[in-house]
Amino acid sequence: MQSKSLHDPYDPHPSLDHSHSRGEPTPLETHSTLQTPEKIIDRVVENTVVRAIFGGNDVNRRRFMQLVGASSAAALIESLFPLKMAKALAQEQVGNIEKKDLTIGFIPITCATPIIMAEPMGFYKKHGLNAKVRRASGWAMVRDWSINKDVDAAHMLSPMPLSITLGAGSKQVPYFMPAVENINGQAITLHTKHAGVQSAKDMKGFRFCVPFRYSMHNYLLRYYLAEGGVHPDKDVQIRVVPPPEMVANLKADNVDGYLAPDPFNQRAVYENVGFIYLLSKEIWDRHPCCAFAISQEFAATYPNTFLALFRSIVDATHYASKPENRKDIAKAIAPKNYLNQPTIVLEQVLTGKFADGLGNIKTVPDRIDFDPFPWHSMAVWILTQMKRWKHVDRDFDYKKVAEEVYLASECDKISRELGYDVHQQTYSSHVLMGKTFDPNQPEEYLKSFHINNLT
Repeated sequence: MQSKSLHDPYDPHPSLDHSHSRGEPTPLETHSTLQTPEKIIDRVVENTVVRAIFGGNDVNRRRFMQLVGASSAAALIESLFPLKMAKALAQEQVGNIEKKDLTIGFIPITCATPIIMAEPMGFYKKHGLNAKVRRASGWAMVRDWSINKDVDAAHMLSPMPLSITLGAGSKQVPYFMPAVENINGQAITLHTKHAGVQSAKDMKGFRFCVPFRYSMHNYLLRYYLAEGGVHPDKDVQIRVVPPPEMVANLKADNVDGYLAPDPFNQRAVYENVGFIYLLSKEIWDRHPCCAFAISQEFAATYPNTFLALFRSIVDATHYASKPENRKDIAKAIAPKNYLNQPTIVLEQVLTGKFADGLGNIKTVPDRIDFDPFPWHSMAVWILTQMKRWKHVDRDFDYKKVAEEVYLASECDKISRELGYDVHQQTYSSHVLMGKTFDPNQPEEYLKSFHINNLT
């Protein structure tokens, strides 16, 4: 009978999978040399990863280690797999935080609520961090800050960690998206002169803006237009405008409308320049929007810091999901150094009781909501739309990319530890405007669209 050994996986001499009759130390003897439970867990993780890399073939492992040496092998494996982070996750406790002083980039929109509120409402401090948020004017700035290590982590749009990992629109850098920040919470806002618009077909010739090319705003607007028979690259104009500049562009009649994050939909109503034509939840209910993103390099270099930050944001996101907390949150994130918005505007967004700009007061409690779970199926949907519009022009394994970037199981592990509900799976079907997306058939889904840029 064979048993798994706890020998050093980088040592070419002992077997990691042996019978005790070979005269090698028993697992019990190996345990004693590791001294502590923490070291044993680390060794188990190392062995599991190394065995998986070599497909369980210990002969090949030993030959490889003999050939390249332990140090070189360890460095190579560390470059391929976030081993330090895996060890920290296996310990199920934060341990010593390597870097307590952190800077987190954000865009001043309500989608960033958990990342922003975690500073004034004490969630970072609760989990042992001295973290400060740093305001950026646009998504390209946040992306570049993060890639260039000007910030430690960032508020990003949920497609961005995928695009950066694929090298689409930027240099290729492996990223994690550990958690979603908000679901729903966007809208198509039109200039008041277009109050008579009834459908997408009435929007032909319109000039739209979205906050970033690789954004849910862009992909949801394109989806809505295309379902209405309007080609987003032929029948309308779509350009990128930073969210804080959108209302000014609407006022100046530079655009006819936008699909944007709040508070800039509600702010257009507040300024009497626009009206809320359609909430994004009417395109895809419970769609992801913004997220917590971090480079895989940071997570591997500072695994306990990463876990503390992960906990902080998951904890804050669950807190924000409770309607009874929304008014307090609005006050916390309204000041100039955060969103710089009237509290009443933020309350209308966060509570779902709002003026629509057409003389109506609407009550939509889930206009915006907060759920940190990064469904792998959501990532697959985003990747289909990146391909559909040729925002990425290469083949890839949808599920492999989704599972490398979106840390769904890890997010559930953190949520369980904090006492929140968890999920039974990481893939689900999703319904957009009556059409079901099956994450197991992404190519078939992609080919089902008559309006696209595939040819």
